[in-house]
Amino acid sequence: MSVPAPSPDAAAPPSQPKKAAAAAWVGSALEYYDFFIYGSAAALIFPKVFFDDSDPATATLLSLATFGVAYAARPIGALFLGHFGDRLGRKKIMVFTLMLMGVSTFLIGCLPTRAQVGTLAPTLLVLCRVLQGISAAGEQASASSMSLEHAPGHRRGFFSSFTLSGTQGGQLIATLAFIPIAALPEEQLLSWGWRVPFWASVMVAVVAYLIRRRLAETPAFAQQAAGEGVVKLPLVVLVREHWADVLRVVAGALIASVSTIFTVWALAYATSDAVGMSRSSMLWVGVFANVVALGAIPLWAALSDRIGRRPVFLVGAVGSAITMFLYLWAISTGSYPLILLLGIVTFGVVYSAANGVWPAFYGEMFSTRVRLSGMAVGTQIGFAVAGFAVTFAAEIAGPDGSGWTAVALFTAALCVPPVIAALSARETHKVPTELLGERGGRRSSQPQTVSA
Repeated sequence: MSVPAPSPDAAAPPSQPKKAAAAAWVGSALEYYDFFIYGSAAALIFPKVFFDDSDPATATLLSLATFGVAYAARPIGALFLGHFGDRLGRKKIMVFTLMLMGVSTFLIGCLPTRAQVGTLAPTLLVLCRVLQGISAAGEQASASSMSLEHAPGHRRGFFSSFTLSGTQGGQLIATLAFIPIAALPEEQLLSWGWRVPFWASVMVAVVAYLIRRRLAETPAFAQQAAGEGVVKLPLVVLVREHWADVLRVVAGALIASVSTIFTVWALAYATSDAVGMSRSSMLWVGVFANVVALGAIPLWAALSDRIGRRPVFLVGAVGSAITMFLYLWAISTGSYPLILLLGIVTFGVVYSAANGVWPAFYGEMFSTRVRLSGMAVGTQIGFAVAGFAVTFAAEIAGPDGSGWTAVALFTAALCVPPVIAALSARETHKVPTELLGERGGRRSSQPQTVSA
């Protein structure tokens, strides 16, 4: 399959880091608004709407398992979207993932319930969740690659962090959307109220599309296509030349378990009979934590531009293992001020160190030829484990869901591989963009390419 030669203008498009960062932020906000309203609904609503609520514990477990289904689909989506992102460009994948997420999320809001169509209802729910997972598989990798490749060399950490800042923004919007919904009377909540946040995603999708379609392809990709040409089979080159870096990214991506445990399992635990916190009060913990994260993420990323990616990432990974234990302990006490404080510290401050720096940290491990594939495949395999961490947590928490100590230890164990990955990685914050992913400033081998 041949790749059309880019025009002279396309070979060296003007750098537009602010536009790329804005496009990454808005698109990621939509993607993860959609993704996390599902998480909130899976913890609070879906056990009663799509599953047999005569056994609440089993219904909750099955509902949380559907949350993890999207993570299982993400590695498959990463293989395809990573391939085409390195062949056709970052922009096309960014637009495709946006549309796919918007459509699949809207359809979830239209699904019939178990009471209406029986077991077909959870089947359709899982199908839509798979489409969400495929979309998310390419979103962060393409947005991070776009913003990193547009950024000035000495500020790659700061500009690429807007992808994750957008993720937190989407989570914040999702939580805010669910607060008034969760306060509805039970009958209205379970009949039509839960559908509204899913339908509302259409408005954000339109805005994000208008921003993304005007964004130019990155200079790095355009120069690669105009010069050496794009790689025929990015995955082959990735496995041959970057297999160790892919493994590092897989291990590093397990840090996302902190996010899924915090946003889904801890929410279900806090609102269970074992603790008895109200839905609205716990959703407000997420709101304040995400507001703090919006400021902390770019600050941690800017710090990584000065002192390096590894030390900042390590602060986030080690710190999260400790603070998640304290946060779950706070929930077990039932003290809301303590829950709020430790929730903000855990998720808003400490976790943001790893969360804000990983787009640059992972992206800088790979060359332009395979950057999107490397980030997509590596992160999505790790995220798949993180997604099902919620299901495992629900299982090891015991029949009444109160075994928070086991869940805290489980979360801490999942923070160990990210620490090992960071300690074994090269420091890249001072490497010129054009030499990223190359050994000694030159390529170890010449891959098969398609001439432009």
